[in-house]
Amino acid sequence: MKRGKLIVLSGPGGVGKSTIVQELKKRDHFYFSVSATTREPRPGEVDGEAYHFVTPSQFQRMIDARHFLEWADFAGARYGTPRQPVLDALTDGKDVLLEIEIEGARQVKQSMPEAMMVFLQPPSMTELEQRITNRGTDTPERIAARLALARAEMAAAGEFDHILTNHRVDEVIQSLVSLATS
Repeated sequence: MKRGKLIVLSGPGGVGKSTIVQELKKRDHFYFSVSATTREPRPGEVDGEAYHFVTPSQFQRMIDARHFLEWADFAGARYGTPRQPVLDALTDGKDVLLEIEIEGARQVKQSMPEAMMVFLQPPSMTELEQRITNRGTDTPERIAARLALARAEMAAAGEFDHILTNHRVDEVIQSLVSLATS
């Protein structure tokens, strides 16, 4: 049986990674891992579907036991990608797509050099600023901080195997499926 491909999708916040993943989930091409987190479940989130909700001490034990492909502290909580389900899916011939931030992508590449690294960039910084601002969920200070972080994250594009520009969701999806099947 052919081993699946591991594709890591990363890029600046607000570029549309989550939208791409939500659309891809409808098409049943990729295996998507369920991350572990120490944050509390939000209304409607089911343990094992949205996330594996664990205590901070459980998360630390998982780090110590090297259970994660990557993990990070973010917004007061910890998030990590469990290693074994990803390895099992790849062995079963399934293509795996991980949507993670830049530092997590670097961790995955270090532990699994065969991973295909895909950077999703906005058509322009102006467009990214509009996307972040139009969400209407952040204060002007938070928007400024997100844009500053996005500029720093854009500088990492050269570390990736492929760079896709998010002009249209369906084009990005087509490109990701093509990368997996090529």
